[in-house]
Amino acid sequence: MLAPMTAAAARTRGLRVGLALLPADDDGTLEPFYADLLAGLEEELDRQGGTIFVQIVADLAAALVAFRRWSAEGLVDAIVVSDLVEDDPREAVCAELALPAVLLGGTSAPGRWVVDYDNHGAMQTGVQFLTDLGHRRLGRVSGPLRYRHTRDRGTAFDVAVAAAGAVGVQLEGDYGALSGAARTRELLARPDRPTAIIYDNDLMALAGLHEAALQGIDVPRDLSVLAWDDTANSRTSHPPLSVVSRNVHDLGALTADVLLRALAGNVPTIERTPGARVVARASTAPAPPPSVP
Repeated sequence: MLAPMTAAAARTRGLRVGLALLPADDDGTLEPFYADLLAGLEEELDRQGGTIFVQIVADLAAALVAFRRWSAEGLVDAIVVSDLVEDDPREAVCAELALPAVLLGGTSAPGRWVVDYDNHGAMQTGVQFLTDLGHRRLGRVSGPLRYRHTRDRGTAFDVAVAAAGAVGVQLEGDYGALSGAARTRELLARPDRPTAIIYDNDLMALAGLHEAALQGIDVPRDLSVLAWDDTANSRTSHPPLSVVSRNVHDLGALTADVLLRALAGNVPTIERTPGARVVARASTAPAPPPSVP
Protein backbone atom coordinates (compact mmCIF):
# COMPACT_ATOMS: atom_id res chain seq x y z
CA MET A 1 0.00 0.00 0.00
CA LEU A 2 1.25 3.48 -0.87
CA ALA A 3 1.68 5.94 1.98
CA PRO A 4 -0.18 9.28 1.76
CA MET A 5 1.86 12.04 0.14
CA THR A 6 3.82 14.32 2.45
CA ALA A 7 2.91 18.01 2.54
CA ALA A 8 6.17 18.90 0.81
CA ALA A 9 5.53 16.45 -2.01
CA ALA A 10 1.97 17.68 -2.43
CA ARG A 11 3.16 21.27 -2.72
CA THR A 12 5.74 20.23 -5.33
CA ARG A 13 3.30 18.54 -7.69
CA GLY A 14 0.12 20.36 -6.64
CA LEU A 15 -2.48 19.59 -3.99
CA ARG A 16 -4.96 16.85 -4.86
CA VAL A 17 -8.27 17.10 -3.04
CA GLY A 18 -10.88 14.34 -2.77
CA LEU A 19 -14.62 14.93 -2.49
CA ALA A 20 -17.10 12.04 -2.31
CA LEU A 21 -20.62 13.29 -2.93
CA LEU A 22 -23.99 11.71 -2.30
CA PRO A 23 -26.52 12.17 -5.14
CA ALA A 24 -29.57 14.37 -4.56
CA ASP A 25 -32.01 11.58 -5.46
CA ASP A 26 -32.29 8.00 -6.68
CA ASP A 27 -31.59 9.09 -10.27
CA GLY A 28 -28.08 10.14 -9.27
CA THR A 29 -28.71 13.87 -9.73
CA LEU A 30 -26.04 16.04 -8.11
CA GLU A 31 -27.31 18.75 -5.77
CA PRO A 32 -26.95 22.09 -7.67
CA PHE A 33 -25.15 23.66 -4.68
CA TYR A 34 -22.09 21.62 -5.61
CA ALA A 35 -21.72 23.09 -9.10
CA ASP A 36 -20.91 26.51 -7.65
CA LEU A 37 -18.89 25.05 -4.77
CA LEU A 38 -16.72 23.02 -7.15
CA ALA A 39 -16.21 26.03 -9.42
CA GLY A 40 -14.83 28.03 -6.50
CA LEU A 41 -12.68 25.13 -5.31
CA GLU A 42 -11.29 24.42 -8.76
CA GLU A 43 -10.44 28.04 -9.55
CA GLU A 44 -8.51 28.52 -6.32
CA LEU A 45 -6.76 25.15 -6.50
CA ASP A 46 -5.84 25.73 -10.14
CA ARG A 47 -4.05 28.94 -9.16
CA GLN A 48 -1.96 26.83 -6.79
CA GLY A 49 -1.38 24.04 -9.31
CA GLY A 50 -3.86 21.77 -7.51
CA THR A 51 -6.74 19.58 -8.66
CA ILE A 52 -9.93 18.13 -7.20
CA PHE A 53 -11.03 14.52 -7.55
CA VAL A 54 -14.82 14.06 -7.31
CA GLN A 55 -16.65 10.75 -6.98
CA ILE A 56 -20.40 10.22 -6.65
CA VAL A 57 -21.08 7.55 -4.02
CA ALA A 58 -24.26 5.76 -2.99
CA ASP A 59 -23.92 6.20 0.77
CA LEU A 60 -21.50 6.87 3.63
CA ALA A 61 -20.13 3.33 3.55
CA ALA A 62 -19.21 3.81 -0.10
CA ALA A 63 -17.56 7.13 0.78
CA LEU A 64 -15.33 5.37 3.31
CA VAL A 65 -14.38 2.76 0.72
CA ALA A 66 -13.45 5.58 -1.65
CA PHE A 67 -11.33 7.31 1.01
CA ARG A 68 -9.38 4.12 1.68
CA ARG A 69 -8.80 3.49 -2.02
CA TRP A 70 -7.66 7.07 -2.63
CA SER A 71 -5.20 6.75 0.25
CA ALA A 72 -3.91 3.33 -0.86
CA GLU A 73 -3.34 4.56 -4.41
CA GLY A 74 -1.91 7.94 -3.37
CA LEU A 75 -4.61 9.78 -5.32
CA VAL A 76 -5.35 12.58 -2.83
CA ASP A 77 -3.59 14.62 -0.17
CA ALA A 78 -6.65 15.99 1.64
CA ILE A 79 -10.41 15.50 1.74
CA VAL A 80 -13.44 17.76 1.95
CA VAL A 81 -16.25 16.27 4.05
CA SER A 82 -19.73 17.67 3.42
CA ASP A 83 -23.34 16.85 4.33
CA LEU A 84 -22.39 15.87 7.87
CA VAL A 85 -24.61 13.50 9.84
CA GLU A 86 -24.85 12.52 13.50
CA ASP A 87 -21.82 10.44 14.58
CA ASP A 88 -20.32 10.92 11.14
CA PRO A 89 -17.50 8.35 10.64
CA ARG A 90 -15.66 10.13 7.83
CA GLU A 91 -13.52 12.46 9.93
CA ALA A 92 -12.18 9.56 12.01
CA VAL A 93 -11.33 7.55 8.91
CA CYS A 94 -9.47 10.54 7.44
CA ALA A 95 -7.44 10.77 10.66
CA GLU A 96 -6.70 7.04 10.50
CA LEU A 97 -5.44 7.47 6.93
CA ALA A 98 -3.39 10.57 7.87
CA LEU A 99 -5.37 12.65 5.37
CA PRO A 100 -6.20 16.23 6.45
CA ALA A 101 -9.96 16.78 6.38
CA VAL A 102 -11.88 20.03 6.08
CA LEU A 103 -15.46 19.81 7.36
CA LEU A 104 -18.08 21.89 5.56
CA GLY A 105 -20.63 23.01 8.15
CA GLY A 106 -19.01 21.11 11.00
CA THR A 107 -19.14 22.02 14.66
CA SER A 108 -16.10 23.69 16.18
CA ALA A 109 -13.73 21.57 18.27
CA PRO A 110 -10.00 21.59 19.02
CA GLY A 111 -7.94 20.18 16.17
CA ARG A 112 -10.68 20.50 13.56
CA TRP A 113 -10.51 22.35 10.27
CA VAL A 114 -14.02 23.69 9.68
CA VAL A 115 -15.61 25.97 7.09
CA ASP A 116 -18.96 26.91 8.58
CA TYR A 117 -21.97 28.74 7.19
CA ASP A 118 -24.82 30.17 9.22
CA ASN A 119 -27.83 28.05 8.27
CA HIS A 120 -29.75 29.35 11.27
CA GLY A 121 -29.33 32.99 10.32
CA ALA A 122 -29.99 32.31 6.65
CA MET A 123 -33.31 30.60 7.42
CA GLN A 124 -34.33 33.43 9.73
CA THR A 125 -33.60 35.86 6.90
CA GLY A 126 -35.81 33.87 4.52
CA VAL A 127 -38.70 33.58 6.96
CA GLN A 128 -38.55 37.28 7.84
CA PHE A 129 -38.63 38.20 4.15
CA LEU A 130 -41.86 36.25 3.70
CA THR A 131 -43.53 37.39 6.92
CA ASP A 132 -42.66 41.01 6.04
CA LEU A 133 -44.73 40.40 2.89
CA GLY A 134 -47.65 39.48 5.14
CA HIS A 135 -47.46 35.68 4.90
CA ARG A 136 -48.71 33.96 8.05
CA ARG A 137 -48.97 30.36 6.80
CA LEU A 138 -45.58 29.08 5.72
CA GLY A 139 -44.46 25.70 4.48
CA ARG A 140 -40.99 24.28 4.09
CA VAL A 141 -39.80 21.37 1.94
CA SER A 142 -36.52 20.32 3.51
CA GLY A 143 -33.60 18.21 2.48
CA PRO A 144 -32.95 14.86 4.20
CA LEU A 145 -33.27 15.13 7.98
CA ARG A 146 -30.18 12.99 8.50
CA TYR A 147 -28.06 16.02 7.62
CA ARG A 148 -26.96 18.41 10.35
CA HIS A 149 -27.61 21.49 8.22
CA THR A 150 -31.17 20.34 7.47
CA ARG A 151 -31.97 20.07 11.17
CA ASP A 152 -30.33 23.44 11.88
CA ARG A 153 -32.53 25.06 9.26
CA GLY A 154 -35.59 23.31 10.67
CA THR A 155 -34.98 24.61 14.18
CA ALA A 156 -34.46 28.13 12.81
CA PHE A 157 -37.65 27.88 10.73
CA ASP A 158 -39.75 27.02 13.79
CA VAL A 159 -38.20 29.80 15.89
CA ALA A 160 -38.56 32.47 13.19
CA VAL A 161 -42.13 31.50 12.30
CA ALA A 162 -43.20 31.59 15.95
CA ALA A 163 -41.46 34.94 16.51
CA ALA A 164 -43.46 36.42 13.61
CA GLY A 165 -46.76 35.15 15.01
CA ALA A 166 -47.16 32.87 12.01
CA VAL A 167 -47.71 29.12 11.64
CA GLY A 168 -45.50 26.72 9.74
CA VAL A 169 -45.35 23.12 8.59
CA GLN A 170 -42.24 21.26 7.41
CA LEU A 171 -42.09 18.18 5.19
CA GLU A 172 -38.97 16.20 4.36
CA GLY A 173 -37.74 15.90 0.79
CA ASP A 174 -34.57 14.39 -0.65
CA TYR A 175 -33.36 17.36 -2.77
CA GLY A 176 -34.74 15.71 -5.92
CA ALA A 177 -37.53 16.99 -8.15
CA LEU A 178 -39.89 14.06 -7.49
CA SER A 179 -39.85 14.69 -3.75
CA GLY A 180 -40.29 18.42 -4.35
CA ALA A 181 -43.43 17.78 -6.37
CA ALA A 182 -44.82 15.22 -3.91
CA ARG A 183 -44.25 17.37 -0.83
CA THR A 184 -45.76 20.39 -2.63
CA ARG A 185 -48.92 18.38 -3.40
CA GLU A 186 -49.19 17.48 0.28
CA LEU A 187 -48.83 21.08 1.38
CA LEU A 188 -51.32 22.40 -1.18
CA ALA A 189 -53.85 19.72 -0.19
CA ARG A 190 -54.02 20.99 3.39
CA PRO A 191 -57.18 22.87 4.39
CA ASP A 192 -54.92 25.60 5.79
CA ARG A 193 -52.52 25.47 2.86
CA PRO A 194 -49.49 27.75 3.05
CA THR A 195 -49.41 31.02 1.17
CA ALA A 196 -45.62 30.70 0.90
CA ILE A 197 -43.24 27.73 0.71
CA ILE A 198 -39.48 27.65 1.31
CA TYR A 199 -37.55 24.91 -0.49
CA ASP A 200 -34.09 23.72 0.55
CA ASN A 201 -32.82 23.76 -3.05
CA ASP A 202 -33.80 24.87 -6.52
CA LEU A 203 -34.62 21.40 -7.92
CA MET A 204 -37.44 20.95 -5.42
CA ALA A 205 -38.59 24.56 -5.85
CA LEU A 206 -38.80 24.20 -9.63
CA ALA A 207 -40.87 21.04 -9.17
CA GLY A 208 -43.06 23.01 -6.75
CA LEU A 209 -43.64 25.70 -9.39
CA HIS A 210 -44.72 23.02 -11.87
CA GLU A 211 -47.04 21.35 -9.36
CA ALA A 212 -48.69 24.67 -8.49
CA ALA A 213 -49.25 25.38 -12.19
CA LEU A 214 -50.86 21.95 -12.66
CA GLN A 215 -53.30 22.79 -9.88
CA GLY A 216 -54.15 26.21 -11.29
CA ILE A 217 -52.43 28.01 -8.40
CA ASP A 218 -50.79 31.20 -9.60
CA VAL A 219 -47.26 31.99 -8.45
CA PRO A 220 -46.85 34.54 -6.93
CA ARG A 221 -50.47 35.80 -6.70
CA ASP A 222 -51.76 32.78 -4.76
CA LEU A 223 -48.50 31.22 -3.58
CA SER A 224 -45.01 32.62 -3.00
CA VAL A 225 -42.03 30.33 -3.61
CA LEU A 226 -38.60 30.92 -2.06
CA ALA A 227 -35.66 28.64 -2.97
CA TRP A 228 -32.29 28.04 -1.35
CA ASP A 229 -29.13 29.22 -3.17
CA ASP A 230 -28.94 31.38 -6.27
CA THR A 231 -28.31 29.12 -9.26
CA ALA A 232 -28.70 29.54 -13.01
CA ASN A 233 -31.86 27.42 -12.79
CA SER A 234 -33.33 29.88 -10.30
CA ARG A 235 -32.67 32.85 -12.55
CA THR A 236 -34.06 31.30 -15.76
CA SER A 237 -37.18 29.58 -14.41
CA HIS A 238 -40.70 30.84 -15.08
CA PRO A 239 -41.27 32.82 -13.02
CA PRO A 240 -37.68 33.47 -11.89
CA LEU A 241 -37.20 32.22 -8.33
CA SER A 242 -36.65 34.41 -5.32
CA VAL A 243 -33.81 32.86 -3.34
CA VAL A 244 -31.97 32.79 -0.04
CA SER A 245 -28.58 33.58 -1.53
CA ARG A 246 -25.17 32.62 -0.20
CA ASN A 247 -22.00 33.10 -2.19
CA VAL A 248 -21.34 29.40 -2.76
CA HIS A 249 -18.55 30.12 -5.24
CA ASP A 250 -16.64 32.06 -2.57
CA LEU A 251 -17.37 29.25 -0.10
CA GLY A 252 -15.53 26.91 -2.47
CA ALA A 253 -12.58 29.31 -2.77
CA LEU A 254 -12.39 29.67 1.02
CA THR A 255 -12.46 25.88 1.40
CA ALA A 256 -9.53 25.57 -1.00
CA ASP A 257 -7.56 28.13 1.02
CA VAL A 258 -8.27 26.23 4.23
CA LEU A 259 -7.15 22.97 2.60
CA LEU A 260 -3.84 24.53 1.64
CA ARG A 261 -3.31 25.77 5.20
CA ALA A 262 -4.21 22.37 6.61
CA LEU A 263 -1.71 20.64 4.36
CA ALA A 264 0.97 23.16 5.35
CA GLY A 265 0.62 22.01 8.95
CA ASN A 266 -0.90 25.23 10.31
CA VAL A 267 -2.97 25.29 13.50
CA PRO A 268 -6.56 24.21 12.72
CA THR A 269 -9.08 27.04 12.54
CA ILE A 270 -12.81 27.65 12.14
CA GLU A 271 -13.69 29.83 9.15
CA ARG A 272 -17.17 31.32 8.82
CA THR A 273 -18.65 32.66 5.61
CA PRO A 274 -20.66 35.91 5.38
CA GLY A 275 -24.39 35.76 6.04
CA ALA A 276 -27.11 35.18 3.48
CA ARG A 277 -29.50 37.62 1.86
CA VAL A 278 -32.73 37.27 -0.06
CA VAL A 279 -32.69 38.05 -3.77
CA ALA A 280 -36.30 38.90 -4.60
CA ARG A 281 -37.59 37.91 -8.03
CA ALA A 282 -40.99 37.16 -9.53
CA SER A 283 -41.88 34.06 -7.49
CA THR A 284 -42.72 36.03 -4.33
CA ALA A 285 -45.31 38.71 -3.64
CA PRO A 286 -47.43 40.03 -0.75
CA ALA A 287 -49.69 37.42 0.83
CA PRO A 288 -53.09 37.02 -0.82
CA PRO A 289 -56.06 38.45 1.08
CA PRO A 290 -57.88 36.03 3.39
CA SER A 291 -60.57 33.95 1.72
CA VAL A 292 -64.12 35.10 2.31
CA PRO A 293 -66.24 32.31 3.84
